[in-house]
Amino acid sequence: MKRTGHALWNGDLKTGKGELSTASDVLRDTPYSYEARFEDGGGTNPEELIGAAHAGCFSMALAMILSEEGHAPDEIRTQADVTLKQAGEGFDITAVHLSVGAKVSSLDAEAFQKFAKSAKDNCPVSKLLKAEITLDAGLD
Repeated sequence: MKRTGHALWNGDLKTGKGELSTASDVLRDTPYSYEARFEDGGGTNPEELIGAAHAGCFSMALAMILSEEGHAPDEIRTQADVTLKQAGEGFDITAVHLSVGAKVSSLDAEAFQKFAKSAKDNCPVSKLLKAEITLDAGLD
C-alpha cells in the first residue's frame, strides 16, 4: 500500500510560496510558506500536517486496541503538538505531545492509560517519528 503527497515550491525559502496536494485530493493546491511554518502566516505547514497525521493514526490505533479488548469507544479526540526547534543552522522536529480524551463505557482510567500507551508506541506514525513522543490520556 502506498499513499502519495505532492509539493510544489516556487522561489527562495523566505519569500517563496508553495502548494501541497494529496493523491486523494483531500488537499489540493493547499498553500504553504515560510510565514505559515515559522511565523503566523496563513496556509499550512509540514509540522501541522505531521500533527494531523499522528493524531489520526493514534486515534485509529487506540480505537482498534479498545475494540479488541471489548471496549469499543464512542469517541476519541486527539491533539498532536509538534515541536520544531532551531538546531545549528537548520531545524529539527524534537518532540510530539499527544493529548487524548475519550468516551468509553465500562473502562477504568488505569486500563485506558495502558491502552493509550500501547497505541502511542505502536501506531505506524509513532514508529516513523524519531522525536520524543509524550502522551496525556483521560476518560470523560
